[in-house]
Amino acid sequence: MHRRRHGCGRALRGVQLIETARLVLLPATVQTLRAEARRDLAVFASLLSVAPPPVWPPDLYDDDAVAWSLRELEQCPDRGPWRTYYFALKTERVLVGAGGYVNGPSDDGSVELGYSVLGAHQRKGYASEAVDAMVARAFAEPAVRRVIAHTYPDLVASIGVLKKNGFAHVGAGEQEGTIRFARTR
Repeated sequence: MHRRRHGCGRALRGVQLIETARLVLLPATVQTLRAEARRDLAVFASLLSVAPPPVWPPDLYDDDAVAWSLRELEQCPDRGPWRTYYFALKTERVLVGAGGYVNGPSDDGSVELGYSVLGAHQRKGYASEAVDAMVARAFAEPAVRRVIAHTYPDLVASIGVLKKNGFAHVGAGEQEGTIRFARTR
């Protein structure tokens, strides 16, 4: 996930689970992020009420992303829905990925999101399902006019997820080597 500081912003409609047909997106808390940062997967899983993952974290959701998410939540505890989420299968309560919002609505009405799915769970539609739900959650807020995402040009599956969810390529990304996609309301 691309990380950029936008200030705390305002909390909107509180923190809630985001549900899809097959997934539940569980909001990160300071406690889950601390356990994750310590790599204490037993505590991490217990806090989320999921089975401990045999492999964690997913690609591109690295220690820096966890540390950034933890700092953001510690500094801005009222981030409301604009936070990291863990993707779990509804029926089995197994973690399949992570993602969330880099920021709440910026001055121009943009929200940035990111996502990553564990290798064993890729190519099953989970990323598309999670992104669809996060986009819908973002557009439920009147202040959001555009959702953006960054990826790498060689991540064909990630580009496919974005295109499947109505995103269009809009140019170079902010980090070297990335490209930007956007979806407007």
